[in-house]
Amino acid sequence: MLILLPPSEGKTAPARGKPLDLATLSYPSLTPARARLLDALTALCGQEPDEAARVLGLGPTQADLVTRNAELAQAPTARADAVYTGVLYDALSPATLSAAAKRRAARRLAVTSALFGLVGPGDRIPAYRLSGDAVLPTVGSVAATWREALGPAVTEGVGRGLLVDLRSSMYAAFWRPDAATARRTASVRVLHEHQGKRKVVSHFNKATKGRIVRALLEEGADPRTPAALADALRDLGWKVEQDDPTPTGTRLDVVVEEV
Repeated sequence: MLILLPPSEGKTAPARGKPLDLATLSYPSLTPARARLLDALTALCGQEPDEAARVLGLGPTQADLVTRNAELAQAPTARADAVYTGVLYDALSPATLSAAAKRRAARRLAVTSALFGLVGPGDRIPAYRLSGDAVLPTVGSVAATWREALGPAVTEGVGRGLLVDLRSSMYAAFWRPDAATARRTASVRVLHEHQGKRKVVSHFNKATKGRIVRALLEEGADPRTPAALADALRDLGWKVEQDDPTPTGTRLDVVVEEV
């Protein structure tokens, strides 16, 4: 099983650590695309900070993020699961997983990244700012860059197992499964049910996804099909409804009343 997580916009900048070494990251087939994006981002932020702020959607009080991007090649790094923060990662709480669950996380989790494509939880990365919808000079669309490169890496990572796609729509645009992979791909949507009405609420969505991943890792569940994943989540206490398969996979709706 491979679980694709979205990144977080907020990141914890490492205070110390070795500088970035692209050759040490998981999914080495992505190294050329990573290098192109890294060079384009650092050059833009170092040479044209005002244009960089516009491209990155940053306001006047966020100039420090432009400076940080300009220095990514020399910046200290830390484990990706310590750099990414926010509601999903707080609920997942990677540092507090049991030893067995941490071993499973190392094999089964990958974070979709605008800068790095995919990273494993133990990959050492710096804190950066780059959204999946950005367009960089000399490179172009970040999403288009990854659409050309990401497929083989995901196929390698999932092997013959189940792909659990928890990416947001922005990062889902980086890669969509082919017909063979779609048959064993499950995406998860979290619906908040209140007074008989259901809707997607960002906080509930992110927190529940983090808790789902944590529970799967702690339980050691390794479902092989979307239906088996739905059953595993029901066994773990969630209310799950399964949609019909589509060309991109099978969606599971997890219905919650409170976080």
